[in-house]
Amino acid sequence: MKRAEVVRDYGGISAADRRAERRRKLLAAGRKIWGESGVADVTVRGVCTAAGLIPRYFYEHFPNRDALLFAVADDVRDELLEALVAAGIGDPGTLRDKLRSALKAFLDLIAADPHVHRIATGDVSSVPGLAKHRAQILDMITDLIIQYAPDVIGDVAGDPTELRRAARFMVGGVNQIIEHWLDDPRETTDELATVSADLCVIVARGLMPSKAQ
Repeated sequence: MKRAEVVRDYGGISAADRRAERRRKLLAAGRKIWGESGVADVTVRGVCTAAGLIPRYFYEHFPNRDALLFAVADDVRDELLEALVAAGIGDPGTLRDKLRSALKAFLDLIAADPHVHRIATGDVSSVPGLAKHRAQILDMITDLIIQYAPDVIGDVAGDPTELRRAARFMVGGVNQIIEHWLDDPRETTDELATVSADLCVIVARGLMPSKAQ
């Protein structure tokens, strides 16, 4: 008969809290290695060593190395989306103001931790399904633009398909601008956010009532 697992508190820390802390350490280690060296260098052994944990604890949370990579990608995605939405919604100004605030928050996050953009955009073709999964962040940002556009510019004229196409164009274009900026960050995050917001507004003008411009 299999003996039931005994779960105890140690030092006032519950078993659930210990598990959560181990998971946090594993994610942080995976994120650091991926951000510094690339996805190919993320291994179970390397992550466990960096986290100060034995492999048994790794498999307590992740069935394999790829599952950890998906979890790291999701954490970065959520962090970026939270920054974008909070800053954009929090700005009471025009579409340009909201875009500038959202993009500055996004860029400030990347500037504070350059690993974020590498994880969000670097080559992950060696991990089956991860590129498609990770690319969902661009689709999610596109959906956010479409979701909040009516609140900022009123009823958008024309075919909704055109709005989605414009939103995708803005998201993809800004992503390329950021990639080039990371290679040669001459502008401040505020300057780059302003330029990017201006370009996005130019695209949006064809879809929005004149009073919102």
